[in-house]
Amino acid sequence: MGPWVNRYLRLALELCALGALWGLGTLLANYFAWPVPGGVVGLVMLLLLLAARIVEPEWLQGGVRLLLGEMLLFFIPALLSLLDYGPLLRQEGVRILLAILLSTVLTMVATALTVDFMFRRRGRRDA
Repeated sequence: MGPWVNRYLRLALELCALGALWGLGTLLANYFAWPVPGGVVGLVMLLLLLAARIVEPEWLQGGVRLLLGEMLLFFIPALLSLLDYGPLLRQEGVRILLAILLSTVLTMVATALTVDFMFRRRGRRDA
């Protein structure tokens, strides 16, 4: 077998592992009636596996790169569904846009202040 077969087989296994985490997260969220999506539960499980060093980041690197590279395709159905809400967007579109912009700015400011605080805290501890 050529090297391309090994590469694509590895990529398929990585995508299957990520899909299995997503599926298991969905099963757990439904079974325990958690108010969070199964994908979020799967991401938390992946985070725990990575933090415990049970899973190495390199093991999933190819699959993650592929999914991140094609992420725009995952948003197309959500954008197309906006077409069903044309009257609402015409009536409340400016308010919705302002809410999105304001929440984005507030999130960026909160993140910047948190990072700044942590760097200052680390600087005092290292000094």
